[in-house]
Amino acid sequence: MWKSRILALVVLVAGLSIGYFDYVSQSSTSRWLSFPFKLGLDLSGGTHLVYEADTSNISDADISDAMSSLRGVIERRVNLFGVSEPIVQVEGGLSGGHSRLIVELPGVTDVDAAIKLIDKTPNLEFKIERPAGAEKDAIVAAYQEAQKVVDAGGQVEVSLNPLLKEDPNYISSGLTGRYLKRAQVSFNQNAITPVVSIEFNTEGAKLFREITEANVGKTVAIYLDGVAISEPTVNEAIKDGKAEISGNFTTDTAKSLARDLNLGALPVPITLVSTQTIGATLGDDAITKGVTAAFYGFIAIAVFLILWYRLPGLVAVVALTIYIALVLAVYKLVPITLTSAGIAGFILSMGMAVDANILIFERMKEELRGGKELRDSTEDGFRRAWFSIRDSNVSGLITAIILFWFGESLIEGFALTFILGVIISMFSAIVVTRVLLRASGIHKATGISKFLFGSGLN
Repeated sequence: MWKSRILALVVLVAGLSIGYFDYVSQSSTSRWLSFPFKLGLDLSGGTHLVYEADTSNISDADISDAMSSLRGVIERRVNLFGVSEPIVQVEGGLSGGHSRLIVELPGVTDVDAAIKLIDKTPNLEFKIERPAGAEKDAIVAAYQEAQKVVDAGGQVEVSLNPLLKEDPNYISSGLTGRYLKRAQVSFNQNAITPVVSIEFNTEGAKLFREITEANVGKTVAIYLDGVAISEPTVNEAIKDGKAEISGNFTTDTAKSLARDLNLGALPVPITLVSTQTIGATLGDDAITKGVTAAFYGFIAIAVFLILWYRLPGLVAVVALTIYIALVLAVYKLVPITLTSAGIAGFILSMGMAVDANILIFERMKEELRGGKELRDSTEDGFRRAWFSIRDSNVSGLITAIILFWFGESLIEGFALTFILGVIISMFSAIVVTRVLLRASGIHKATGISKFLFGSGLN
């Protein structure tokens, strides 16, 4: 008996601790305790853009790589824009050789600025080492002075010193992505790791030959959107317009570099087909309504359980409270992006959690009517109800998995929260409820115990 009650106490303390974590982590400024909910666009407000990419001139085998490259470039751009938790998704398989790119920018309500940011053409550029001299010394000195200002807690206005816009290490060679014919991952006999092979068109090959002839033993840096993505050293003059970029590449990093190079050389044309702006006020209103719906849903369930099932119903309400705390903690830690549809999935999973308890309690009533003692009725009720709970939850999980696999982002949010909710609800109904009922210490059917374990009007 005492073991059961100690275990029940542990479960209650754990539930309270998880609930406290949910509360504190939402607004904590501590690095280790700050786990606020990750809100989707419909709850936080922002901009939703849908682009159509014309892939009709790209072979079917290269479409996936081209769209991955396009997504990578846009992700870098929106990150530079200062967007918190941007979402960039590719949706393929459209008719007419087109794919869609979906961009969600939470907190960004200036649609025009977002469109300008995304629509600009990727800039691929090859740069050579800046020669030593007065010009380089002046640029380096400007950077050193700017660093001193920053170290002292000040701010540097770049426009006041044009030298800060220059790269102290490299200057433009005039060779840009428009001269690049193709880039691909390959393996040569002299290298264990993969290399990236590049090939220029006729004009680019001539320019590349001149650059490599003049920079043997030096670095030619490759920049994409102003960021250095590779800095290979020229070993010899290259006259045929073909070269290999070698380094400590893995297959994945080599593929990523090849995709970036190809995109810089030949961007996939994109056309804006849909825009949607959700204000912060609308997002707050959606959160308020979702939380209100969850609260009233919980109250209605709790009242029904207590009035209809009495003591087991009260135990089920406690188990449901622990279930909610545990689910919210999982949403924070994974983290799950919560949307309005996701909140709906969470509320529905609450109903599934209650459904399992009702199946158990109804089985217990059947055992009691058969003349068994309360203790045996409780254990047999859990044992007999398990198969029905398992089957109903598995069927729900199968449906949710199909929705997640084939659905779009809105449906995915609903399916994911529902899947997690159902899995945790099985633990809540089978383990937590059983532990708490065992701790009640009621084993025989007396007048009081019959009332406490009665049902409805009986």
